[in-house]
This record gives sequence, C-alpha cells and structure tokens, in this order.
Amino acid sequence: MLGAHPELNKIFNRANQAHHAQPRALAGALYAYASHIDDLGQLTPAVELMCHKHASLYVQPEQYEIVGKYLLGAMGKVLGDALTPEVLEAWTVAYWQLADVLINREQALYKAALVDSNNTWTTWRDFRIAKKILESDEVTSFYLEPTDGKKLPSFQPGQYISIQTNVPALGTVQSRQYSLSDAPHKTYLRISVKREDSLNSTIPGAERHPGYMSNLLHSSKAVGDVIKVSHPFGDFFISEEQQTSDKPLVMIGGGVGLTPLMTILNDQVARGAKRPISWIHSARTHGARAFTSHVSEIVNANSNIKSTLFTDSDAAANGTNGTNGAAPARQTNLPGELDLEKVSKEDDLFVNEPAAEYFVCGPTGFMLYASRKLQEMGVEKGRIHLELFGTGGVPAN
Repeated sequence: MLGAHPELNKIFNRANQAHHAQPRALAGALYAYASHIDDLGQLTPAVELMCHKHASLYVQPEQYEIVGKYLLGAMGKVLGDALTPEVLEAWTVAYWQLADVLINREQALYKAALVDSNNTWTTWRDFRIAKKILESDEVTSFYLEPTDGKKLPSFQPGQYISIQTNVPALGTVQSRQYSLSDAPHKTYLRISVKREDSLNSTIPGAERHPGYMSNLLHSSKAVGDVIKVSHPFGDFFISEEQQTSDKPLVMIGGGVGLTPLMTILNDQVARGAKRPISWIHSARTHGARAFTSHVSEIVNANSNIKSTLFTDSDAAANGTNGTNGAAPARQTNLPGELDLEKVSKEDDLFVNEPAAEYFVCGPTGFMLYASRKLQEMGVEKGRIHLELFGTGGVPAN
C-alpha cells in the first residue's frame, strides 16, 4: 500500500512499521470489532482513542478507501481459499461499517477544532521553534510559536499535537505525536521530547534503531526552524469538571510519561487550585528525570501539593532533589522502581477518598502495574485514567 501510495508515509509511522506495531494494532482493531459486532458500545473507548489520533494526522475519508482495498486484498493472500465470496462480502460490509463510525467521529472532531480556533486552524500549520531548553540528560523542551502570529486556541490539559517534517534518514516526510507539556492559554505550544537512542520491540525479528524524529529534533532542528503542527487532540485529559474539582488529584508518571501530567500540574497551579495534589514519578536516574527543579519549586510554593520520587539507581534517595539542593519538605525520595506499597495509601494515594482522580502515564508495564495496584487498594477502575505513547492503546489488564 505504501509503495503504491507513498503520500501515506506522512500518516503511517515508519518506526511502527519496523516494530510491527501498526499492523498488529490494525489486526487487533479488526478482531475487537468482529468480537463485539453485536455490541459496538463496548468499543467506544478504543474508537475515541483511534479517532483522536487520526484527527491529529488529518486523516480524510478517501484514505479509508485505500486502506480498505489493501486490507481486503491482504485477507485474500493470508486466508486463501478460506476467503469465500460470502466471507469477503461480509468483511467488506463490516469494514465500511467501522470506517463510517470512525469517519463520522473524526469529522465531528475537525468541526469542533474549527470552532475552537475561530476557523483559523483547518490543516497542518507552520510553527517556528522559538526555544530549545534542556530539561534532563535526555529530554529537551521545544517551544513552538505559530508563524502567522495568530492567537492559539486552548486545549484540554493532557492532550497532544502531531508534528510533521522531512526525515532525511527515511527519505520521506513523517509525523509524530507528542504530548503538550505546559498549561494552555500561552502564546506557544510546548512539547518535551526524549531522545531515543535505541528503540526496540519485544516482537521477534523487529528492527532495532534510534528514534528517527526524536534524534532529528534534538540534533538537527534549531531555534528558528519551521515545522508543521496539528491542532491539539487526544482523549487523555483532565476534564473541565475535574479541573475545578476540590477532590484529591493523583498523578503517577514513569520516565518521559510525565509530559502530559506536567501540563495538568501546571494548569492546576495556574488556577490556584487548593485541592490535595500528589505527584509521583519514577525515573532511571536523577539525571534522566525532567522538570526536577520546577516540580520542587511548585511543591515549595504550594502547601496542598506533595511529591514522591522513585529513582532506580544506586545514588537514589540521597535526601536531595537530584540537583544538589535540599529536597522540599513535602517531597519524598525513594530508591528503586515505582512501588505503590511504599507510598502512603491515605496521605499520598487518597484511596479512602471516593472521588479522587488518578492520571497515569508511562511504559505499558508501568501503567498496568499502577492500575492493578490502585484497584487492589479499592480504587474503581473508572477513576484511573491511562495514557500510552505509541500505537494500539493500553492493553487490558
């Protein structure tokens, strides 16, 4: 398909092709659809996730025709004689039923984005890199300002944008999605990108390689360079009702998974929120942890906010904030990987508060562990919000 339609390389992540994540995600979506054909309401969360991702890439209805053609053709190659005319007809109908659901939802997202931006953001928009700020040994923040000088629309804290630029190493234009890492209502959009020196997949035979876009951004993109940016989208966010709630808020991040959580935290501080807030983060080393000083300053300045930092290194839990300074009074430093059994269930996790909300972002195993432990402690699954970077969503636990 990509050979016959190279223009689709702008949409399909080449790294996900190498890792086989994209075909596995598509196969999983088809299997889930077939399994719930009589109760499509079960698929609403998965559909919402897919539609936001598609919208951030400006997927158009006619592109579903291309994918459908090659998907049904691939079924013939895989199934052979088992794909009878009747089976092919049934799958054709099923594919277009699912496609219509996605197309209609994506069109609604596009219309909402137009209203939000006063009809000024209809497709990819040029943004200039205004600043590059090193946040840790491996994470850099990019401050992006629109070249047209027009006002930016707001977004829900936790959402992401797609960026699009040519990747010389691949010989094609590519798009990648990055969580916004600062509160809305600014003159810029900020993303904070981890440099991926060696991506790997657990799938046998998958290619190991550096992150093409992350390395390009870190090494080749300079202040003043222009990249294309999508309108903010994403189904992982703190809702307007949750933003103004006085109930406890717990954020649990692993590695660079702190980026959407940082947006939520900064937004709460900007609002002057007085609710109890617990920031829990796990990093491999102090040097790898982004926004250490920023979080410490927030904790020092807000008596309702506390933090717990896990560091999986020999130098962890040394009583400092990781920057050779004294840790805030409401910050706890612990050695090792995330272990929620070491965190106060009442004072840090608020498991006895029936309306507390939990936002978790990090590697898949990290999130599944956090979700499982919280549920074991009595937290309802519906109050635990998970965000996975990548294709396919969070596996069911």
